[in-house]
Amino acid sequence: MTTAKAPKATVDRAELGTLALLAWTGDPAQGHDTPYLIAYSLGDGTGGGEAAVAASLAMIEELGLTTGDVMHDHTGEGVSPIQLLVQGGQAVVNMPYLNAQCRVPAEWLAAAERRGHVHFMISGRAWPQAKPGLPVSEQTLQAHLGDEDALNATAHVLLPVSQLRR
Repeated sequence: MTTAKAPKATVDRAELGTLALLAWTGDPAQGHDTPYLIAYSLGDGTGGGEAAVAASLAMIEELGLTTGDVMHDHTGEGVSPIQLLVQGGQAVVNMPYLNAQCRVPAEWLAAAERRGHVHFMISGRAWPQAKPGLPVSEQTLQAHLGDEDALNATAHVLLPVSQLRR
């Protein structure tokens, strides 16, 4: 007996709109110095915010990830569709639909070097308030990432830190 597979979601790059990266670190004073990096859509694609959400969730599925509280560990051997390079105070992410870099704070670099991996997230929700190049307040960060619906629509991946050889 054969079962039909559900059609795989397709990603319309124009509907994703602007994809951005944001880096931050947990509070070391609370024993939480994890380096975080999130990729998200500004929701400014051709179909607006709702289309960006659908395209973001399709991208997550296409990458073989799921949303919610599952941590996908890509630190082991094997090929991951998501690559992270940390060099010169920048985090550079290469994956389908995104090839971007962002400046990261010194404490993020130190935590990434110490741990050897980064907690990378791909948001399935548009986040127009977090414009690239502008500071994001702690309140704005908490409002987006502290929201249970936002967390349930986010893929979580442990990515190894790669650096250029000298």
